[in-house]
Amino acid sequence: MASTTTLRDLQIRSIERILNLNASNDNTQDQHDGTVSVTPVLNESGDPIWKVLVFDEMGRDVISSVLRVNDLRASGVTIHLNINSTRHPIPDVPAIYLVEPTPANLQIITSDLSRGLYSPAHINFLSSIPRPLLEDFAASTASAGTADHLASIFDQYLNFIVSEPDLFNLGIDGAYHTLNSASTSDEDLDAVIDRIVSGLFSVVVTMGTIPIIRCPKGGPAELVATKLDRKLRDHILNSKTNLFSGNDQKSAAAVASRPVLIIVDRNLDLVPMLSHSWTYQSLITDILSMHLNKIKISVPIDDNHPEKGSKKQEYDLQSSDYFWLRNAPRPFPDVAEDIDVELKKYEEDQSEVTRKTGTSSLDDLQGGSGAIAAHLKGALALLPELKERKATLSMHMNILKALVKGIEDRKVHEYFQLEEEITKQTKAQILEVIKSAEKGNEPLDKLRYFLQWYLATEQEITRPDLESFTQALEAAGADVAAIKYLKTVRQLTRMTMISSAPTQPSQNTSQLFGGFTSLSSRVTDRFKEAGLGANFDGLVSGIKNLVPKNSDLTLTKITESLMDPQNASSSAISKSESYSYFDPRSANARGTMPAASQARAQQGGVARGIEASFGQRRQGFSDAILFTVGGGSMDEYGNIQDWAKRTSVGGQKRRVVYGSTAMMSATEFVTKDLARLGSEST
Repeated sequence: MASTTTLRDLQIRSIERILNLNASNDNTQDQHDGTVSVTPVLNESGDPIWKVLVFDEMGRDVISSVLRVNDLRASGVTIHLNINSTRHPIPDVPAIYLVEPTPANLQIITSDLSRGLYSPAHINFLSSIPRPLLEDFAASTASAGTADHLASIFDQYLNFIVSEPDLFNLGIDGAYHTLNSASTSDEDLDAVIDRIVSGLFSVVVTMGTIPIIRCPKGGPAELVATKLDRKLRDHILNSKTNLFSGNDQKSAAAVASRPVLIIVDRNLDLVPMLSHSWTYQSLITDILSMHLNKIKISVPIDDNHPEKGSKKQEYDLQSSDYFWLRNAPRPFPDVAEDIDVELKKYEEDQSEVTRKTGTSSLDDLQGGSGAIAAHLKGALALLPELKERKATLSMHMNILKALVKGIEDRKVHEYFQLEEEITKQTKAQILEVIKSAEKGNEPLDKLRYFLQWYLATEQEITRPDLESFTQALEAAGADVAAIKYLKTVRQLTRMTMISSAPTQPSQNTSQLFGGFTSLSSRVTDRFKEAGLGANFDGLVSGIKNLVPKNSDLTLTKITESLMDPQNASSSAISKSESYSYFDPRSANARGTMPAASQARAQQGGVARGIEASFGQRRQGFSDAILFTVGGGSMDEYGNIQDWAKRTSVGGQKRRVVYGSTAMMSATEFVTKDLARLGSEST
C-alpha cells in the first residue's frame, strides 16, 4: 500500500480483468488519467470478443464511478443492461454478470440460462457468495441442464464504490438510522454490520495488505472491527486460496509497512456532517447534490437570449478532468482565480492558432482540409486539445455560475464565516441569526448552524433556552425533529470531539461578504461574453481573505494520533490511547463474537482484541484507511487529505484512504437520518 497506486487504480484493474473474461491483465498500463489500458481477449481469428455486460444497481454504481461507456467499448463491451430490465436473446455472445450474490439475482440468472439469452455466461459476484446460496444455484443449474452455458463463477470482492482516487463508500444508505434506532431489530442490525464487514473485507483484499485495526471501545465500530478481524483470520487460516498469499508479511519491517485501519462511529464527531464548507468539492456536494461524480444544473438554452429559458444539463466530473483534479479540494476563491488563469491561457493559445491560420475562430478550421499549408499543420495539431480544454472550462464556468447563485440565495458564505468560530458565539447571537430574514432562503441552513453550536458550545443550555431556539427555528420554517434526537447523543459527542484552537485572526465580515457580492455580480455580468462566456479578470480581488482556517477536525486529529503519535496533540492521544487493537495475523486473542445488541450503545468493549503493548499502541504508520460507520462527509475527507499532504515532508509520505458506509450531503444526513431518529424519540 506504500506505492503510489491509488484505490481507484486497483479497482479499475479488477474491473478491467472481469471485462476481459478474467484473463490475466499483466499487460495493463496505467494512463495519465488514472484509467488502465487493457489488451482485449481475442478469438481464434484474432478479432476482439464482443460481450454483453449485465449488472444490478450496486454493480452499476461500482462501474460507473470509475469507467465510462468508451472504456467499456475498449474492453469489447457493446451492450450493458440492468439485470432487472426486460432483455432479449443475443445468441452466441458471452455475457458478463457483475451482481451482488442475492437470491433474487441468482433466480434471474437461472432464468437467463434456461432461456438461452447469452452463451456462455461469466458470473462475477461483487462479494463472496454464501455457501447455501451457491449450493442452491448449483442445484437449479443442474436440474435445468444449463451447466454447459456457464463459463465461470468468481467472487470478485468489489462491493464498494470509489469516487475519488482514495475515497470510497459502501453504498449503504440509512446506516446511521439503522445503527442508532431503538426500533431496529437485532436481525436488521446484524445484517447491516455484516454488509459493512463484507465491504471493508473487499477493500482490504483489493489493496492486498492485511492492516492493523484500531477502533474505540464499544458501539458499532468495535463490533465491525471484531467481525472483520475474525473474517480476516478465518480466511488466512482456512481458505484454500489465500487472497493475501502474495503479500505474506511476517518480518518486523513488513509489519511496520502495513497500513492501519481506523474504524470509528459517526457519533464521534457529527459537526462535519452539518457544516457549511468553502471548498469547491464540498460546495458542489452541498449546493448541487453531486452523486457518483455527476451533477445536474440549469443552464441557459441561449446565453444571448435569456428569455428562451433554461434546460437541465448533466455534467460528469471525470478523473481525466485536469481542472477538477487540481481544484476539487481548494477553497472557492482559489478556484475562481485558477479558472481566470486558465481562461487567459486558453485565449492566448487560441489567438496563436487563429493568427497562424488566418481565421477568426477555431470553428472555422477544418483539420482535414487538403488545402492547408504544411506550416499550419503544427498549429492545427493543437485543435483537439484546445477544443477539449474549451469544453472543460465551459463546464466549470457553468458549475461556477450555479454555485454563485446557490451561495448567494442561501448565504452559504455567511454561514461558513459564522461557523469558523461557532463556539465563541453567544445564545443571543445564535438566536439573532435564526430570526434574521437576511440569512438566505433555506431554513435547513439555519438548523444546521444551530445544531453545530448545540453540539460544540461549552455554555449551559437550559430547557427554556432550547425551547426558544426550537420555536425560532420552527418560525423560520425548519423541521426541528433532529433536535429531539441530538439531545440524546449530545453529551456523548461532546466527550469525543476535540476542539480546534483558531490559527488565524478573525476577519472583517463586511469586507468578506462585500467581496463575494462583487464576485457574484461580475460572474453574472461577464458570463455572456463571447467564446467561453466570461473573462474573470480581477474577479476574486475582494474575496481572497475568505479562506478556511488551517484547523484539523476531530477525526483528522485521531488519525494523526494513531499514524504519527510523536507529533500528535496530547488531547488526541488521550482519546485514542485506549482504542482496541486487532492484528488479524496474530495468533493471540481471537476473542468471542459479540451479540448485535451490543452495538446499540457505547457499552464498554465488546471484544478485547490484543492486549497491545505500549510500543504497539504508539507505533507510527505511513498509510491508513479511515472508515466512519454511519456516514461520511466530503468536508472531512478534504480535511484529512490536507493533513496528509501537509505532513508528507522529505522522504516521509503519508497516505490516508477515507471511506464510509455512504457519502452524504448535510441535507441528506439531517433529513434522512437525524430527523427520522428525532421523530422516533419520545
